[in-house]
Amino acid sequence: MIENKIVTGILSYGMSGRVFHAPFIEVHPQFHFHAIVERTKKVAQELYPQVMSYDSVEELLADDAIECIIVNTPNDTHVAFAAQALKAGKHVLIEKPFAPTVEEAHYLFQLADEQGKLIMPFHNRRYDSDFLALKKIIDEELVGRPIELHLRFDRYKPEIGAKVFKETIRPAAGILYDLGSHLLDQAISLFGRPKSISKVKNTYRVNSLVDDYGMLMLNYASGVNVYITTSLSVVNPQASFVLHGTKGSFIKKRCDVQEAQLIAGMFPNDPAYGLEDPADAGQLAIAVEQSQVEYFTIPAIAGNYMALFDEVYESIRLNKPYFVKRDHIIWQLQVLEPSK
Repeated sequence: MIENKIVTGILSYGMSGRVFHAPFIEVHPQFHFHAIVERTKKVAQELYPQVMSYDSVEELLADDAIECIIVNTPNDTHVAFAAQALKAGKHVLIEKPFAPTVEEAHYLFQLADEQGKLIMPFHNRRYDSDFLALKKIIDEELVGRPIELHLRFDRYKPEIGAKVFKETIRPAAGILYDLGSHLLDQAISLFGRPKSISKVKNTYRVNSLVDDYGMLMLNYASGVNVYITTSLSVVNPQASFVLHGTKGSFIKKRCDVQEAQLIAGMFPNDPAYGLEDPADAGQLAIAVEQSQVEYFTIPAIAGNYMALFDEVYESIRLNKPYFVKRDHIIWQLQVLEPSK
């Protein structure tokens, strides 16, 4: 019996479908994993025998049992598929980037309102263990007033990847839209809309057609300066979270384990899920008297992508405002969208 569960369909069973969506709607007590689109290989039923596998998006959207659609297709298809789903009378959970442009984002929000449905951005990295640790430091003012924050997403992938939509010139391609959108969303969730921005993007890999390096500098009215850097050419990844304030500093490397656990087949209801190695704890330095500094190890907070699905459920069933605000998406795209 489904009872009052949210009957959900996923538009793709690629990496994101297998790792970031299917395991959660399978074990979440308020969701029912009903259907998925598999255009070629039919493998979802190996793990989810109850799921219906459709050959096309159109077939899945025609299923009247489905209430919520997860749009996890290539970046440049997000707007079209989200619009189709809304017009079919479905709520939509849409992966980043929400849209290539501010204009298209406004269109989707307006369409959702007209259809009486919700469209919710999938920004799961607000629930990374390392980011949650950073947020706790800021919320509790452990470094005093923030002055400077560095957010990094470093990878070393010198070869051109196999995913065509990420490596060819098309809307929402390039590393700033791909990885930079995660960091930009984290900055906006902490400090809101920046007063001014500077943006640099470039291409360094041989034969690359899209930006594989990006840097953003966000200046806020409060005085805090946020530096966002993402690159596919970093052999030795640096600390991903470096915060300096008026009374201290906090440093933490990127060590959230959820993605690796999910890829390895762990389900999010496993007791070990989201628990990072204690050796990866963040380091806090606080000035106590003049030049005297005390050092503390900050225990990890468990990563919890399931909390995002709790938010989706509460928004649909309980009319609770969704945790990623519309303004957050508009501000994000105002930064990411290429200058006209």
